[in-house]
Amino acid sequence: MHSTKPHAMTAHRLPISVLIPAKNEAENLADCLASVAWAEQIVVVDSSSQDATQQIARSHGAEIFDFHWDGNFPKKKNWALANIPWRHDWVFIIDADERAPPNFAEELSNILVKPGPHVGYYVNRRFWFLNGWLKHCGYYPSWNLRLFRHQSGRYEQFPGVVDTSSGDNEVHEHVLLDGSAGHLEGELDHYAFPTLATWVEKHNRYSSWEARVELSRQAQSTGLSSTLPTGLSIKRRLHHIARHLPFRPTQRFFYHYILRAGWLDGYRGYVFCKLMAFYEFLTLAKREEMRSSSKPSD
Repeated sequence: MHSTKPHAMTAHRLPISVLIPAKNEAENLADCLASVAWAEQIVVVDSSSQDATQQIARSHGAEIFDFHWDGNFPKKKNWALANIPWRHDWVFIIDADERAPPNFAEELSNILVKPGPHVGYYVNRRFWFLNGWLKHCGYYPSWNLRLFRHQSGRYEQFPGVVDTSSGDNEVHEHVLLDGSAGHLEGELDHYAFPTLATWVEKHNRYSSWEARVELSRQAQSTGLSSTLPTGLSIKRRLHHIARHLPFRPTQRFFYHYILRAGWLDGYRGYVFCKLMAFYEFLTLAKREEMRSSSKPSD
């Protein structure tokens, strides 16, 4: 592990630390760093990038820490929250393919000036897909707990699951917060799927994660965390029930396209919802493949 000292910070920057997990993010990182330039401390936790990720981080005055995952817990963000020498109580977490809005600094400054009872805040995201923003499909609004006092929050760890094939960074896991949370007005722009090929590549990995988690939960007859916020806990339980219903890919399309009004996003929404149905099918197929491969051969 090593770090580089940041450039001199201006007096106008906010006493907030920013965490950016990264691996081979040269294409995205510069714009992300520019969108959080208002923070006094910016930390990039990098997983041995082979591109110019670290050079770009240095040029923007970020601190760089190397993370080498050994296949066990903790993963990258939990490791960073526990081990980075944070200079500020509040940490804002943003992915390299996300952008903070221009007025975000003002909103956060107001929170620091008049701190309320909350120890964390949810931030909404909007997704860029097929040259436009998704406004429905169950992907907007998309609330994530991204700003919190770093000693008060950690990402959940799914019991019994280590090799999830989802990499060294928490992707689907949610923050478990020791205290109450509010909601911010500013929205993050998320450029996770610049092309269909990117969507397919990412969801090929995510479906392996989903399949392994399903098998683990079935083996334990549970997997529903009672420590999650009520809304998320209910969503998890409904998803758990849906796993036992037939025609899951069709259900998934119906949910995103009809119930969550994906049809209002036109062709963009139709393609996205069809892809989500395929993702569900891929998860099911991989789960059965994993189940079969774990059985002793005759």
